[in-house]
Amino acid sequence: MNTSKSESLFQRSKKVSPGGVHSPVRGFRGVGGTPVFIESANGVRMKDADGNEYIDFCMSWGPLLFGHQDPEVGEAVKSALTRGWSYGAAERYSLEFAEDLIKAIPIIDQVRFVSSGTEAVMSAIRVARGYTKRDLVLKFDGCYHGHVDSLLVRAGSGLAEMASPDSAGISTKTASETIVCALDDDVQLEQIFNTHGSQIAVAIIEPLPANNGLLLQRTEFLKKLETLCKKHGSVLIFDEVISGFRVGLGGMAEITGIRPDLVTYGKIIGGGFPVGAYGGRKELMEMVAPVGPVYQAGTLSANPVAMSAGHAMLKKIIRENPYPTLAKTGEWFTGELQKLANQYLPYPTLFQKFGSISWMVLGTDQPVRRIEQIPAEQKARYAEIFHSFLDHGVYFAPSGYEVGFLSTAHTKQDLEQVIEIAKKVFQGAKQK
Repeated sequence: MNTSKSESLFQRSKKVSPGGVHSPVRGFRGVGGTPVFIESANGVRMKDADGNEYIDFCMSWGPLLFGHQDPEVGEAVKSALTRGWSYGAAERYSLEFAEDLIKAIPIIDQVRFVSSGTEAVMSAIRVARGYTKRDLVLKFDGCYHGHVDSLLVRAGSGLAEMASPDSAGISTKTASETIVCALDDDVQLEQIFNTHGSQIAVAIIEPLPANNGLLLQRTEFLKKLETLCKKHGSVLIFDEVISGFRVGLGGMAEITGIRPDLVTYGKIIGGGFPVGAYGGRKELMEMVAPVGPVYQAGTLSANPVAMSAGHAMLKKIIRENPYPTLAKTGEWFTGELQKLANQYLPYPTLFQKFGSISWMVLGTDQPVRRIEQIPAEQKARYAEIFHSFLDHGVYFAPSGYEVGFLSTAHTKQDLEQVIEIAKKVFQGAKQK
């Protein structure tokens, strides 16, 4: 493919923005090469600045459940724009969205809309600390919760040890208020609560970890976490920024039968617009200002355009219930890719999947539940596979540790085309 215009735009962009991008993974650092600059997208296809067309499996990192430019969401946005796009005042659009959201998801008594998943997580953590009057946060190694200081940390060197900063600019004092536990480790989880239970304000987990690969967790492990939180008086937060509305209307909370105290949403809840939300039990949510002492505010929170987009998305999800079809399509598609990988790739490969989410693990055929189980060669192997697909007009996430998403706009013809391309890609893969 000719990508000269993308290359020129990237050189210009690096002069005015760090790394030439506004979110790190877009810079192709994990796969090498020059990022393609997208000019437009519709359905499942994106076009770059050079006119190249790609079948998209990134779907803006998950929120485009019905594909790019879904007509219903688009009409809601157009209508909203005729009424004004920011009020900075109370309005009925967020009210109506909240009413229908709470009606659809019984675990939520009240909800507060914000502008991103990171903001939702940050606010929920603050509520939990305000409610429990404790400081310690328990998170899990391999789960990502946005760029919140207290959660952008890595595990300490010893069992149940306090965390250390995973980014420059985060103080060791902030990191010291976070404990990191391994995923899928019942023994370590119990030891942490036995040692620190009375100090833990909140335990936060992605019930379907999908930011460092798709690390499928046992329901029994999640229920053990729920039990320990109740026993020690700690707040349980499910971070469903990716899984909420993507794997089911009620997310993993509904699928597992677990009722977290608080839940955070993002991605799909805005229909592709910048929206996040946190919600849960009334007694916790009424800790939030102006009712309670926990302060959280945002000029663009519950932006009327984004609220209209999200509400249209919610109504379409309720009406169409796309999840059984998406799961069936995902099962077939990843199954076909698995057959080709088994036949042609020079190393064992596993397509881990859950509903419409999938992840290609290059170097093992055993389930991966923890980050230390990810093959050491994953990054290098994925970079080769990624660029080969890209050269054939297929856009997967530009990182071997990110997941892929299907939408209802992906037709069987689209997927069959990708399967034919996959045969060529896998046949040409080299041993690394």
